[in-house]
Amino acid sequence: MNKLTILAALACTFGIASAKSPTHISLRAESMGGAHVAVVDDKEALHFNYAGLSQINRLGNYEYRPEQGYYPRNWIGDMRLTFGGAGEFKRILSTYDDVKDLQDLFKNAENAADKNNKDKTGAILDSLVDNPSYANLLKYYDHRNLDMRLKIDAEMAFHNFGAAFWMSGGVSPYVDGGLILPRIIVDTIYIDAVAQIGGAYEILPNRLSVGLGGKIVKRHKTKMISIGMENYSSITDTLENQLDNATDDFFDSKTFSFGIDMGVLYQLNREVRVGASLRDIYFKSLAGETLIPNFTMGINYSPRFMNSNTGFGRKFNIAMDFADAFNNDRNYKFFSHINFGLELEQTLLAIRGYNNEIRFISLRLAGGFKGGYPSAGIGIEVLRFFTFEAATWGEERGYYTGQEENRIYMVQASIGF
Repeated sequence: MNKLTILAALACTFGIASAKSPTHISLRAESMGGAHVAVVDDKEALHFNYAGLSQINRLGNYEYRPEQGYYPRNWIGDMRLTFGGAGEFKRILSTYDDVKDLQDLFKNAENAADKNNKDKTGAILDSLVDNPSYANLLKYYDHRNLDMRLKIDAEMAFHNFGAAFWMSGGVSPYVDGGLILPRIIVDTIYIDAVAQIGGAYEILPNRLSVGLGGKIVKRHKTKMISIGMENYSSITDTLENQLDNATDDFFDSKTFSFGIDMGVLYQLNREVRVGASLRDIYFKSLAGETLIPNFTMGINYSPRFMNSNTGFGRKFNIAMDFADAFNNDRNYKFFSHINFGLELEQTLLAIRGYNNEIRFISLRLAGGFKGGYPSAGIGIEVLRFFTFEAATWGEERGYYTGQEENRIYMVQASIGF
C-alpha cells in the first residue's frame, strides 16, 4: 500500500465541516428526527432546551407522573461519559477499492510509457481511451466526499441544573482522480471544544419552566489544502505546525467565543407539553465566522395508555419541531425545518425493589424524519450504567433541500448513572 492509499484511508476518518454553530450530536434526538425541544427529560436538555432540566427526576414520581410510578428515578442525576463515531461506511469502502483500481491504471500506464519511451500523460490518456471502464470510474471517483465524525462528551445533569464539556471534530475532504496524480482536497478541518453550564427555574410548579445557560467555545480551523504525492511531505509538516499553533493558543482568551442559550417548557397536561429554545447566541464571531442563532419550537405527546406504571416501566413519546427557523440556507422547501419522530422505551428485565425497581436491561427504539429524510435508532441500557446506541439519519449535502442526501450512520457507547 503506497502513500496515496494511506492518504485516502486517513481522509475517511473525518467528516464534513459546515459554517454553523458547534452542534452536539445526540443519538436519542437524531433517532427521533431531531425533534427534541419539548421532549428533554434527561441530560439532553443541556443541548436542546435548558428548561427541560426541570423534568429530571420526575419520571418515577407518583405525585408528578402517576402513570410512570415505577419508572426508576435517578436520585443522583444523569451523568454520562460518551464516545461515538459515524460515517458512510459503504461509500468509504467503495472509495478505497476505487483508489486501488486507479492506482493500477496509473502504474500500468507509466510502466508502458517508460518501456516505450513515451510521455506519461499521453500514455494515461491512451489507457483511458483503451479502457472505457477506467474512464467511467475516474468520472465517478472525482469529487467524492468521504464522511466520518467523532465525538467525546462528559455530561452531568440534576434537577434544575446541568453542565457539560464535549468535543467534536471533522473535515470536508473530497477525492479528485485527476489525469496525472490523484489528490485529496480538504475544504476545512475543524475541532470544536465546548464547555457549558446552565439551569432551569419553575415559574409555575409542574407547569411552566424557563432555562438559561452559557457556553465557552473554542474552534480551530484550517482552510483548504490539497494533498498529493508531490507535496505530501510539505503538507505533513504544515499540518504539524498548525497543530502546534493550535495547542499553543488553546488557552488564549482572544480565541474563545462566548454564547448563551435560553428556553421555555410548558406542561399543558399530563400528556402534552410544548417548548421553545433560542440557542447559540454568540457575542462575537467564532473562528472568523458570524453565527446565526438557532430558534426552535416544538410539541411532545406522551399518551398515558402507552406508558406503564408496572415494574417493567415503559415510556412513549411523539414529537414534532419547527427547527432552526432563522437559518434560510436551505428553506427552498418548507420541510427543511420540520423534524418529526417517536420513541418507545421498554424495560425488558427488572426486579421490583430499591429505587422503585432494579432495572437490568432497557431497550429504546425510535424513528422519524429530519428535514424530509428518514431517521431511526436503537439504544440498549444495561444495569442502568452501560448504554449502547446506534442511529442513522439524513442531512442535505446539496444546495437546496432534497437535492442530495448525506446518509449518516453512527454508534456510541456511554458509561454513567
